[in-house]
Amino acid sequence: MGVVYLGHDPHIDRQVAIKTMRVAASEDAGPGVSYADRFRNEARAAGRLQHPGIVAVYDVGQDAGVDYIAMEYVRGNTLSRYIAQSEADEVPINDDDVASIIGQLLEALDHAHRLGVWHRDIKPSNLIITPDGKVKVSDFGIARIESAELTQVASLIGTPAYMAPERFQGRPIDRRVDLYAAGVVLYQMLTGRVPFSGPAESIVYKSVHEPLVLPSRLPGLHRLAAWDEIIARAMAKDPAQRYADAGQFMDGLEDTLGRLHPDTVSEGTITALMPRPAVAPVGEAATAGSANPGSSALPTHFSADDLAQVVARLGRHIGPMAQVLVRRVARGCPDLPTLHARLAEQLTDPAARLAFQHEVQALATGTGRGGMVATGAPVRAAAPTASAAGRQPTLPSPAGAPTQPGGGAAAAQVPAGPALVDAAQRLLAREVGPIATLLVKKALAAAPLRDAFLQRLAAAVDDPAARARLLEALRRLPD
Repeated sequence: MGVVYLGHDPHIDRQVAIKTMRVAASEDAGPGVSYADRFRNEARAAGRLQHPGIVAVYDVGQDAGVDYIAMEYVRGNTLSRYIAQSEADEVPINDDDVASIIGQLLEALDHAHRLGVWHRDIKPSNLIITPDGKVKVSDFGIARIESAELTQVASLIGTPAYMAPERFQGRPIDRRVDLYAAGVVLYQMLTGRVPFSGPAESIVYKSVHEPLVLPSRLPGLHRLAAWDEIIARAMAKDPAQRYADAGQFMDGLEDTLGRLHPDTVSEGTITALMPRPAVAPVGEAATAGSANPGSSALPTHFSADDLAQVVARLGRHIGPMAQVLVRRVARGCPDLPTLHARLAEQLTDPAARLAFQHEVQALATGTGRGGMVATGAPVRAAAPTASAAGRQPTLPSPAGAPTQPGGGAAAAQVPAGPALVDAAQRLLAREVGPIATLLVKKALAAAPLRDAFLQRLAAAVDDPAARARLLEALRRLPD
């Protein structure tokens, strides 16, 4: 539906997330609903809410024909990534942290429901856990606002595994659909699985007709018996049998725990379940030290001194968590340059990422100690920001590859023509959205010759694989 950019508000001097539409406003997004309807609905729904557990909306509007919503920029990772990491390491999220996450979610829902907003798409990927253990609810794109004109916006849009039975049956719905979804999230955190799975049609049938298998009745999970009652009530097929509101749900949670839920997720869980980089070692890069991803042993293909120096430099930016992160990431890296690059990808602050890259690059080329001399590619540059769009680095051409089909060195000196510029902008927009127009103008002004122009466009894409694919497609374009 859209592209989200990290931006800067110069008036208040703060970072913001800017969501833009990348599809035609009139394009159909569901039964009788356009993407413009969903986009405006998100702004209206989230915009009326002011709660520390809900991503704030600052502004909504249109600029140069592009609809946008300026929102709070939240650092952290989605709950879905924590659940996936928990399953991979076979280390369940402990009960206190489960209670903290669901309790914080219910506090946010209670606020939204009191103001007449039902989220209708509560799921782990819409819950962000910040580094300080707070939960933020995001994405109100299909929310329902009581007494609004678009009360039925996207009534059947959502994620089936988290949708209440009455939504499939065409029955009236209310805020209890969010409580049902919260029950599914709770079930998933406790058991590592959703209660009803399979193809969408199968999920619909099961959620309406099949009884819920309570957590303690799953193999090896007898210890979860204390949670059965709260799950059963939250996910009752008849809405009248569920908790009446989020406050009642929180009371049930308190009764189960025998106390109030913790205010934050523990630092231990945030550190232990920190998502790993998506890039895995390939072929011979997998060494004895990376054979067991779950092991906490020091990777054998790096010296203790090398890792200590990396930890010291990363620790300047993220604190004590650096030691755990370096050990975790190092197990999947064949050499130090790769380790440096993957650690840099974990830094969400562009300034911190760039500073760390400069520090480890200087370390690799300046000290010459042990394995710290870089033997592979240099550390990848930080993702370009708006302020750096006009001075992005160029990308080297693959060895022996011509500038364009049938071309050579001379082809690189051909000016970028209007047809090429127009086609290149369309290709770039598929990767970065409407900001492609601005990037093309800046790239053309700074590098009017064909090959340099194309390389500057490709440099705007942060993901290496996507960048390489884009550059290849750009080079195939005719003049």
